[in-house]
Parts: sequence; structure tokens; C-alpha cells
Amino acid sequence: MTLREIVETLNATVYLGQARLDEEVTTAFASDLMSDVLTLKDTPMLITGLCNVQTIRTCDMATLDIVVFVRNKKPTADMVELAEDNDMVLIATSYSMFKTCGLLFDAGIQPLY
Repeated sequence: MTLREIVETLNATVYLGQARLDEEVTTAFASDLMSDVLTLKDTPMLITGLCNVQTIRTCDMATLDIVVFVRNKKPTADMVELAEDNDMVLIATSYSMFKTCGLLFDAGIQPLY
């Protein structure tokens, strides 16, 4: 599934990474616990409701470069700037984490575990 299809499926807004919308994504991980995120390796997409600069820093440390914010959370200018420095994609949807995960699973995105 491409990032563009993910954005359409989630009726989402792209805050950063428009040039990467044709990239394929096959797996995702959903969590608000950044300690869980730090255990991940090579997972392209994180789904989270935790929307702050620490989320971007944690994703950088865990080599995650696609973040989908749920529950109508919107990244701040500082978050976008830091994510841009790390070549990340930032997407936001108004859907809950549960609905977001369900829609993506139905569309073919596989869970990490």
C-alpha cells in the first residue's frame, strides 16, 4: 500500500513528506508508549496519539520515518522542523487509534507482531 493510499484511507492530512507519497508501506506498529517504540527496528510506520517533540526524537532513534498521528493531533512547527531534518513523513487523522489500525489492516497493512 502506498503512503498516498494510506492518506486517502484515513482521510488524513500530510504535514511533511509529500514527495514520498508513492512509497510502499507493508507493516505498522501502534503505540503511545515510546519505551515500546524504542524496541523496534526497521518498522516503517508508527501510529500514535502521542504528539510532541519527544515522539519525533524517539522515532529518529528507532529509525522509524513515517508517523501517523491519531485523534486529531497535529504536529507543531518544532516537530515538523525536527522531522524534516530527519527525512520523516508526518501524517495526521481525526480517527481513533482503533479505527485507524482497523482501516489499515483491512487495506492490507500487516502488524509488526
